[in-house]
Amino acid sequence: MECHEGATMIKTFRGLIADGGQDTIVLHTNDGSTGYRIVNFRAIPRDIGTSSIEGIFQIFKIPQSTVPTSSATVDFNDNTLLGVAVCRGSTDVGAYGTDDHVIFDNEIFNQDIYITYTDNQGANPGNYYIELEQVKLDLSENTVATLKDIRNETAVALG
Repeated sequence: MECHEGATMIKTFRGLIADGGQDTIVLHTNDGSTGYRIVNFRAIPRDIGTSSIEGIFQIFKIPQSTVPTSSATVDFNDNTLLGVAVCRGSTDVGAYGTDDHVIFDNEIFNQDIYITYTDNQGANPGNYYIELEQVKLDLSENTVATLKDIRNETAVALG
């Protein structure tokens, strides 16, 4: 979807998630003609410099039945995974936090997405920021995106 003179429409979302938590970003529409692509995904600890953190944020196309509170696994073979962000921080003097992220920017989706969070160092909450590019889908693109979502949900349900 475009706005003024060819500029793309960017929607932003941010949140704070507790360890083992999951947020839902509501994106679905009645006709499915609006798609989205992730253009930016960042993470930062809530308590900078006061606690050790190794936070792992993951964006999925389907809700996760359980979110671990330690030792999260990142699996790039999971076709429901849209992106990952890792933030690290420490109370040690001279140890600075880092933010690493990977997004699969070729993935276009038209349904809700789910952000999970795990802290491998403790039970610290973490902040995320996400930018989504809004894309107008024609009928065939709409059908493909919707069928992918249905297939992912069915595959998980069948286990």
